[in-house]
Amino acid sequence: MTAATMVSFEEALTRFDPVLGLEVHVELNTVSKMFCGCSTTFGAEPNTQVCPVCLGLPGALPVVNRTAVESAMRIGLALNCEIAEWCRFARKNYFYPDMPKNFQTSQYDEPICFEGWTEVAVDGETYRIDIERAHMEEDTGKTLHVGGATGRIHGADHSLVDYNRAGIPLIEIVTKPIEGAGDKAPEVARAYVAHLRELVLGLGVSDVRMEQGSLRCDVNLSLRPDAEAALGTRTETKNVNSLRSVERAVRFEVGRQAGVLDAGERVVQETRHWHEDTGVTTSGREKSDADDYRYFPEPDLVPIAPSREWVEELRAELPEPPAERRARLQQEWGYSDLDMRDVVGAGALDLVAETIAAGAAPQAARKWWLSELARRANEQDVDLAELAITPAQVAEIQALVDAGRVNDKLARQVFDGVLAGEGSPEEVVSARGLEVVSDEGALGEAVDRAIEANPDVADKIRGGKHAAAGALIGAVMKEMRGQADAGRVRELILEKLT
Repeated sequence: MTAATMVSFEEALTRFDPVLGLEVHVELNTVSKMFCGCSTTFGAEPNTQVCPVCLGLPGALPVVNRTAVESAMRIGLALNCEIAEWCRFARKNYFYPDMPKNFQTSQYDEPICFEGWTEVAVDGETYRIDIERAHMEEDTGKTLHVGGATGRIHGADHSLVDYNRAGIPLIEIVTKPIEGAGDKAPEVARAYVAHLRELVLGLGVSDVRMEQGSLRCDVNLSLRPDAEAALGTRTETKNVNSLRSVERAVRFEVGRQAGVLDAGERVVQETRHWHEDTGVTTSGREKSDADDYRYFPEPDLVPIAPSREWVEELRAELPEPPAERRARLQQEWGYSDLDMRDVVGAGALDLVAETIAAGAAPQAARKWWLSELARRANEQDVDLAELAITPAQVAEIQALVDAGRVNDKLARQVFDGVLAGEGSPEEVVSARGLEVVSDEGALGEAVDRAIEANPDVADKIRGGKHAAAGALIGAVMKEMRGQADAGRVRELILEKLT
C-alpha cells in the first residue's frame, strides 16, 4: 500500500467500526528466572546471566518459580479473573535465534487465570474490558541486528543475541475483542494499558517500565463495515512500548486498513512492526495460528494446582483497587473532577503522588507535571515518566520556591539544568547562580534606577494608582534577570513613592 492510499482516522470512522484486542506482556520482578536460578537483573553484560536450563542444553531440567506463580495469581485476582484449580505448561514450538531451545515454555489451553474484566474511563465514559486470559510464560532473548539502517534483520550485516532475558517470567494478559469504542478506540487502548500499568505496579509484582521492556503491548486491530457485521481480519502490531505509542499505533492502523479496504484489497493477517520515529507500522510476517506452533504439554514440568486457601489468602492481600485509590487521592489532594481527570489522562497520577509524598503541595505538584514538564515531554516526544527528572527532584524544586530562594521563572531554569543532567536542583541553583536576590541594598538601588528611568509611572503611583507599580517591578526584574524577590520589590516601590 502506498502512502497515497492512507485514509485519515476521522474519515475511516465514517465507513468502518474498529475492534481492538490488546495483549500485554508483564515481566515480573522475581529475583530469579521462571524455570532456573539465574539472575533477572536488568542491564547486565550480555550472556552473563545464563545456565544450562535457560540455554536449553541437553539434560537440563526446569523447576517452576513459586513467586512467579503467586504473582500471576495476584494479577488475575486484581483483574477479577477465575483462578484455575489445575493448569499446566505447554511447549510453543518455533524457530527463532532468540529462544535457544527452539520452543517457548508457555501456557496454551489451560491458563492459570481466565474470564476476568476491568473498567477504564475515557472522557467521563466507562468502558468495560473483558479479559480472556492471563497466562504464565518465559521471555525470549534479545536480538540486535547490526549494520543496517533500520535495526531490522533486512539489510543487516550480522546479528547478535543476548540470552540474559531468555527465561525471565512473563505474564501475558489477553483481552477479548473490545467493541463499541468507535472514535475513542485509540484513547481506550491507551487508558487500558495505563490502567494495567497502575494496577500491576500497585501489586508490587513488576516495575512495569515500558522503556526497559518490562511492560510491552501488542495491539490487535481490525475493521468492519458496522457494529453488527462479523469481525474483520486483524493485524498485530508488536512490542509497542509507550502509552503514547499505543494510541498512535491504533490511529495509524485504522487509517492504513481503511485505505486497503477502500482500494478493494484484503487486509493480511500479520504481525507488524511499530516505528516510534515515524509513527507508522510496517509488515513483519504473516501471523501464525495456534496449530502452527504445535503446542503440546510440557513433559518436564508437573501441573500447577493452587489450593483454594492459597488463592483466598492472596485475594485478601490485594491492595486498594486503582479506581478507589484515585477517588481517595482526589479527596485528600482537594482536586476537582477536572483536575483529577487531567492528571490521570496525562499518565501523571503516580508521578504526582510521589511528588506530594516527597513534600510538595498537591496543587504545586500538579502544576509542574501538567504544565512545565508535560510541555517538555511533548517537545521530546516521550511519556512524562521517561523525562530525566524524578518526583523527589520536582518536590525539591518546589521547596526552593516555597523558601523564596527561587521564583517560578527561575524554577523553570532549574528544571532545564536537572533535565540536562547538571545535577540536583540545589547543584543547578548554585552552578547557574539562580538564587533570588534578597539583598536590601541591591534591591533598593535597582528600584531607584527604575523610578528615575520611569518618572511618569512614578507620578501615577504617587497619585494613588498603585497598580502602575507593575511596570516598575518589571523593569527591576529585567535588570536583575528575574532574580529579584518581586514581592519585596513592590514593597520598596510603594515605600519610596507613597
